[in-house]
Amino acid sequence: MAGFRESLVLPLALALASCGASAAGDDGTRPFQTTEMGKFEEPWALAFLPGGASALVTEKAGTLKLWRKGAGTVTVSGAPKVAYGGQGGLGDVALAPDFAASGTVYLSWAEPGPNGTAGAALGRARLVQGPSPRLDGLTVIWRQDRKVTGEGHFSHRIAFSPDGKFLFVSSGERQKFTPAQDLGTNLGKVVRLLPDGTPAPGNPFAAKGGVSAQIWSYGHRNVLGLKFDAAGRLWDLEHGPRGGDELNLVKPGLNYGWPLVSDGDHYDGRAIPRNRTRPDLAQPAITWNPVIAPGDFIFYRGAMFPRWQGHALIAGLASGALVDVAIEGDKAREVTRHDFGQRLREIVEHPDGSVWILEDGPGGRLLRLTPRTQPTNQ
Repeated sequence: MAGFRESLVLPLALALASCGASAAGDDGTRPFQTTEMGKFEEPWALAFLPGGASALVTEKAGTLKLWRKGAGTVTVSGAPKVAYGGQGGLGDVALAPDFAASGTVYLSWAEPGPNGTAGAALGRARLVQGPSPRLDGLTVIWRQDRKVTGEGHFSHRIAFSPDGKFLFVSSGERQKFTPAQDLGTNLGKVVRLLPDGTPAPGNPFAAKGGVSAQIWSYGHRNVLGLKFDAAGRLWDLEHGPRGGDELNLVKPGLNYGWPLVSDGDHYDGRAIPRNRTRPDLAQPAITWNPVIAPGDFIFYRGAMFPRWQGHALIAGLASGALVDVAIEGDKAREVTRHDFGQRLREIVEHPDGSVWILEDGPGGRLLRLTPRTQPTNQ
């Protein structure tokens, strides 16, 4: 399920999980083969360092790992203290556009607050590599406003604009519904910042001042994917309630409807008006009912899988599948699903064009997808 259920481990997925080099669910007809490259505890995000021979991996309980090809993993010291529980913990990791010169990395996490509250935070630090890697000078540059109770819908995905000038962050509505429509808070929003965390000039609600100056778009629920396509357009991938996961083309100042509309319903069965009933609101490119419960997605750009070029490839949690989606203008169409029999949390394209996936949960495997060496039945 989407929403708070996306943090649950599915017994069926555990029963189907493979301990071999290939992922479960492979009947020999898929266009790729899988190779296990490592294992992690509740991994959440991955970012390759330049060249792709090493990568940073976040583990939800609060550990940052440095994976090195052929040399295993080592813990990076200096990670922040996190509010671990439910969907809360250490979240996304991204390299600064000038990483090669500055060594700067960005991290997001659920930050504990007073009286049992929590909220997403974004920080940056310098990565010092070597035998004992560490983060130097970790500084919080952005926070959800305000911290609230609960352990869901932090979102906190990070995306830099293609020109490297702007930093976008997804900010979930924390399962509180109405903040998504309130321009006086950054909950339920996509925000656009400068790399130092200050509001970017020219944002659509800058004239309102305060936290409103951060907001790029609003009416979002729980955005767990935030990516630019090859044309420089920003897209988000978010969880609906009971049904209604959606992929959106994100444009400045637009209202994406939550909780006024959805193509799903409340968990208690209460109906929600459908997106089509409000043409004045931004319409999703595609929705899913039943849900796919996305973990993250990419726009594939490599040469290793020609049939995927320009497609959105989604790592599915509840669906336990790699979901292939074709982009057709400002709309989208699901092409196919590849069943893994396991919850998939993260998906990243390697510099060589291979696709890497992190399974969700304890012992989550890092899998490298490459084209099959033998013909398929497809």
